[in-house]
Amino acid sequence: MTNDSATHPPAPADTTFLPGPVLLLGAPGVGKGTQAKLLMAEYGIPQISTGDILRANIANGTALGKVAKSLMDQGQLVSDDLVNQMVAERLAEPDTHRGYILDGYPRTINQALWVDNHLAAASTALPVVAISILVDYKKLLHRITGRRISPAGRIYNIYTSPPAVPGICDVDGSILVQRPDDSEEVFAERMKTFEAQTAPVVEHYRNPGRFQEVNGDLPVEAVTVAINAALHKLRQT
Repeated sequence: MTNDSATHPPAPADTTFLPGPVLLLGAPGVGKGTQAKLLMAEYGIPQISTGDILRANIANGTALGKVAKSLMDQGQLVSDDLVNQMVAERLAEPDTHRGYILDGYPRTINQALWVDNHLAAASTALPVVAISILVDYKKLLHRITGRRISPAGRIYNIYTSPPAVPGICDVDGSILVQRPDDSEEVFAERMKTFEAQTAPVVEHYRNPGRFQEVNGDLPVEAVTVAINAALHKLRQT
């Protein structure tokens, strides 16, 4: 399988530190995507997304992709075992040797146990460390439900960065809209799903001391500094 299954890593800014596999955890809206991109640039590591891997396998017509497509066409979920096999192939590619950022995986205890065992079988592989980005629920709610977007894609927030005239884009005077996914009802459901799926995974990594929390309510640059400090601390441990 080709490297289409993940974003190609840039040239690293820091070549002296091996980050290994990093799992960024956090509720919807905490800024995981932004921080993942900054880590990729800092260390020259790829982002490993199970969604990307699945789409690449299907698009490339691999044996695993054909099985996954058949299941999806029947309205069935792709099993953990099948996802794990795809992840194993992706982790064998050479751009992962310094580390990688796990995106959307592991979501379940079974997946977390599998990836731990898979990495432990390779004597040179570092274990997964998990860093959780924390933001207060009310602030997250404001981040999501306060978002307004212009037809050209300019983003405002009625709580933190409102337009000069409510509901009107400062640049072109177009009407700002709220996406359906940014409603309070959708956000509440997403939070319930996140908490149900993530709580057991958090405890899995917390117990063996492979887990750190950082304050995600700081400016982006400060969150990045905190994540880097947490990552170095975890690797020293």
